[in-house]
Amino acid sequence: MSKVRIYTLAKDLGVENAKMLDILDGLGVSYKSVSSTIEEDTVELIKEILAAEAEGSVPAQAEATPAQPEATVATAAPVQTAAPAQTAPAQPVADQTEAPVSTEKEIPHRAPVVTIMGHVDHGKTSLLDYIRKTKVAAKEAGGITQHVGAFEAKTSKGKIVFIDTPGHEAFTTIRARGANVADIAIIVIAADDSLMPQTREAIAHAQAAKVPMIVAINKVDLPQADPERVKTDLTQLNLVPEEYGGDLVVVPVSAKTGEGVEDLLEYISLTAEIEDLRADPKGTFSGVVIEGKVDKQAGVLATVMVQEGTLHVSDFLVVGENYGKIKAMTDSNGARIKEAGPSTPVQILGFSEVPSSGEKVISAKNEHAAREVVAGRADVRRDEEDARDRRKGQRSLEDLLGPLGSVRTVNLILRADTQGSVEAIQGILARKEKDDVKINVMLAGIGAPTEGDVLLASTAEATILCFSVTASGGVKKVADTKGVDIKSYRIIYELIDEVDRLIKGNLEPVFEEKYLGRAEVRMVIRHPKSGNIAGSYVTDGSLKRNAKAKVTRGKQVVYEGTIVGLKRFKDDVREVQTGYECGINVDWNDVMEGDIIEASEMVEVEQN
Repeated sequence: MSKVRIYTLAKDLGVENAKMLDILDGLGVSYKSVSSTIEEDTVELIKEILAAEAEGSVPAQAEATPAQPEATVATAAPVQTAAPAQTAPAQPVADQTEAPVSTEKEIPHRAPVVTIMGHVDHGKTSLLDYIRKTKVAAKEAGGITQHVGAFEAKTSKGKIVFIDTPGHEAFTTIRARGANVADIAIIVIAADDSLMPQTREAIAHAQAAKVPMIVAINKVDLPQADPERVKTDLTQLNLVPEEYGGDLVVVPVSAKTGEGVEDLLEYISLTAEIEDLRADPKGTFSGVVIEGKVDKQAGVLATVMVQEGTLHVSDFLVVGENYGKIKAMTDSNGARIKEAGPSTPVQILGFSEVPSSGEKVISAKNEHAAREVVAGRADVRRDEEDARDRRKGQRSLEDLLGPLGSVRTVNLILRADTQGSVEAIQGILARKEKDDVKINVMLAGIGAPTEGDVLLASTAEATILCFSVTASGGVKKVADTKGVDIKSYRIIYELIDEVDRLIKGNLEPVFEEKYLGRAEVRMVIRHPKSGNIAGSYVTDGSLKRNAKAKVTRGKQVVYEGTIVGLKRFKDDVREVQTGYECGINVDWNDVMEGDIIEASEMVEVEQN
């Protein structure tokens, strides 16, 4: 997706830079200056806003377009007899009613993408093996899937794409990525073992990914199987099976005998039908990297799930800040293919660097376009790094806060030294909930936090709280990379105080305008690049860069915007105090001698 400089967009749309910045402030878009870049979807949103402001001219154009066919009918009517003249207007109405139907038919349904998750020895791979009619499990050491694989399965209900995510705790990182690309999550639980820690993690990851869940109770053929115990244990996680009056689909199956497998496929197809999964093969390509690796003979190989559009050999793809040209594509059966449509997993040869699992993939028209996208993303990354503190502040206001009057949620992951500590802390947290703030403990367990906890916290924007346990160095490093807070406490009251701070952070902030100072414009300096600079004398308070500015001429306010630049002689400064002269750039060329520039800023009012 291409990037656009703010000032370039303002020039193209014939809008002042100050107004463009005001629109961006209203949208909550972060920027450093008018030379910063913004996303293409933001550009389209700005165009819609400007079009809405000029709506006086838009309806006239909108009405002119449908008027043309009516005029054609009107001129043709006198030539025809009276009877055809009555039927003539009815014809366009019929065409209009049929048009939306044909448009819907152009977007066909796609195959559902299903991920299978659960505990290490509960039979995930064996179940998938039965469906695919292959013997994958026998080839794997200890029955553990060592990588994320995507496979197409031809079933009696049509094509279903399965992502085989490993269940062992060591591969939680890959499992989280698998859940993000799936439409449906199958949680496999052994009927003789019930819920295990990895099972709870798998459920938490599926809930964080917001995908429909189906529980498959495996090994029902064993004499010690107890499916009812599994259903009862699920209710402890607020997952109520359908036969208990809930909405969770639970299917007893046996990967050994095949019992219930057809029922499972039926429920997958039914869920996919309810979700109404569609994708346009002729649309713009988009996909997700499932796995990337280096083959000693072939080179860099990437497994990509096509989500929209169609992928062709020789297409240019962009992943993150890297790009590549497809030299060859292989399907899940190992056969060479030339194109791949939606819900198709393909292995691609053509990248120079190994892409990370879970990264988005887009296409580019040619190498030049791909390089432009990569360069734009590099610029955005640098801008984000420079404005990280500002972005964090905006995220706390925009992402964590919901609309007024809504119930806000504080997501937590809890780790403690003993089960007693976990239960005690959960009891205290339950009493901390208020009418407008809900505490959601996504995962509570014994022992130090894992990389899986960090990934879950990153997905759900949660905070990890530890009591009497500490995270390892490797986990802390991953948390720093993902921007996840891990906080450890030895005293339970300090942990509760932290929860109180998190709850307070979710309250709606109250801002008020704080007066900073004013300056009198004594001369106007015309600058070829920066426009008109107001040579001013600060008569009261102080003026700060990036503060809000109000220009008064006599008793009339002639401009409101932002102080984009402050200079003392030739030096850029952040603030100018009373009694000093300075050059003020408010990015407005109509400033005049005698104008008064008043500066203010918005500050948050502390709440009790």
